[in-house]
Amino acid sequence: MSEEQSTRQELDSWAANKTAAIEIAGLARRSIALLSYDLEPQIYNTDEFIEAVRVVATSGRYAKVRILVQDSRRSVREGHRLIETKRRLSSFIEIRNPHHEHSKIIETYLIADERGLLYRKQADRYEGFADTDSPFEARQKLKEFEEIWSRAAPDPDMRRLGI
Repeated sequence: MSEEQSTRQELDSWAANKTAAIEIAGLARRSIALLSYDLEPQIYNTDEFIEAVRVVATSGRYAKVRILVQDSRRSVREGHRLIETKRRLSSFIEIRNPHHEHSKIIETYLIADERGLLYRKQADRYEGFADTDSPFEARQKLKEFEEIWSRAAPDPDMRRLGI
């Protein structure tokens, strides 16, 4: 029997999701793909997560940070730092809204470099898992992400200027 150490951890709270999101994003060197209903500020509006995104976005000309968000109004209104980071690094970070055909998606996930994955089957619940070394599952979700991304449109709320 193999004594491989599991890289998968079960998630059951917003705090566990926040810690896992920071860890997964921190692994990324080339790409981050995030599918979120509303950019969940309790998870993705932290200094550590924003810094991990910034590092990837500025790591080189082939770096990609892509975010699909179904409803960004609350995040825009409340000044989510990920949106401000996107505005400052607009050439490196893209935020889009899924096409109406994908508007009923209820899952959420974060993918780092086709390897790390944070996944929750229901975005409004905190039960899920994070895995720092899951290339098969990460690639499957990335393929799904690419399909949604290809039909998504730039988020119009991202063009608004703060006063």
